[in-house]
Amino acid sequence: MSDAVARLAEVRAKITRACEDAGRSHEVTLVAVSKTFEAEAIRPVLEAGQRVFGENRVQEAQGKWPALRDAFPDFELHLIGPLQSNKAKEAVALFDVIETVDREKIAAELAKEMERQGRRPRLYVQVNTGLEDQKAGIDPRETVAFVNRCRETHGLAIEGLMAIPPADENPGPHFALLEKLARESGVQKLSMGMSGDYETAIQFGATSVRVGSAIFGSR
Repeated sequence: MSDAVARLAEVRAKITRACEDAGRSHEVTLVAVSKTFEAEAIRPVLEAGQRVFGENRVQEAQGKWPALRDAFPDFELHLIGPLQSNKAKEAVALFDVIETVDREKIAAELAKEMERQGRRPRLYVQVNTGLEDQKAGIDPRETVAFVNRCRETHGLAIEGLMAIPPADENPGPHFALLEKLARESGVQKLSMGMSGDYETAIQFGATSVRVGSAIFGSR
């Protein structure tokens, strides 16, 4: 058994325990973040039954996932990195879930491409809970209004919210803020928590966690 497969089993067990500790049923989806790893490193994790994966860049994902889909047609691919408007066409064609809708231009381009292609990936709005200049995501104070515009102006069905808390801060208040914004926006899904804090995120209501290095090892 590869190291990644052993670590996958450990992460799954920790998710189960975190759900039990929080008094939740086991409805948390594990998104295995495979960015920077080649297909040969991903394949054992697919063979171990993992079916939901996250990638940061459209071009990188295009280089490895179409061939993997031939062998594993039932996996689900999430875009979890910033999306440029000129990559909307490729993103809609490749990804099953786009977690990083964060501005009007992206919403408009996705709406156009989804109509053109007849393909409708599920969508999340990314929120910059720490108001960090270097990080993508919409201002928390604008989130509810932006979700409403995505629905009413662009005809987009927003499924959830996503956030990446500042690395040097306690993630708990950021997770609590995202959960509050989700309730106010009327969305059901919360993508929050990574390798270092996914158990905490589950305590705050995460419905999916994005775990990379704890499965695949350091990059």
